[in-house]
Order: sequence, then structure tokens, then C-alpha cells
Amino acid sequence: MDPYTIIVKPHVTEKTMNLIDQNNELVFVVNHKSTKKSIKNAFEKLFGEKVERVNTHYNSKGLKIAYVKLITEDIAEDIAIKMGVF
Repeated sequence: MDPYTIIVKPHVTEKTMNLIDQNNELVFVVNHKSTKKSIKNAFEKLFGEKVERVNTHYNSKGLKIAYVKLITEDIAEDIAIKMGVF
């Protein structure tokens, strides 16, 4: 599967902005058929950074949300700036 079809878009809320600063985590809306492993591989291919872990859940609107925790400290903020979140 193409990385751009796995990771659909960044999920930006007040909570996810705090996760970027405090936990070095980025949050994305992902394809509902994607697995944690495919999300990890897609992220590493798109952004060139190593992923520590991926957690997923479905929100109340039926979207699959992925929490991507990065290994390198304070890199989540740099990636968020490149994506235009800030």
C-alpha cells in the first residue's frame, strides 16, 4: 500500500497539540484497513524518522486515529512545523 493512502492527514486538536510538546507524539487520521506495522512503515518512509510505537483507535465519527510516538526527542515539533500544523 502507498504511504499516502495509509496516512490520510494530520489530526489537529488541542489535545494532539499538547501531545506534540509533552510526549513527542504525532496524531494522524489513517486508512481504516491499515495495521500498526503498515502505519509505522509508512511514517518512516514519508518522514525519515524512527518510530517507537503506534497506538490506534476509532473516534466517535468512525475515523481511525493513529498515535505515533517517535524515538528521537523533540523531533515531533519539527515534523509538525514541516507539515504546517503550527
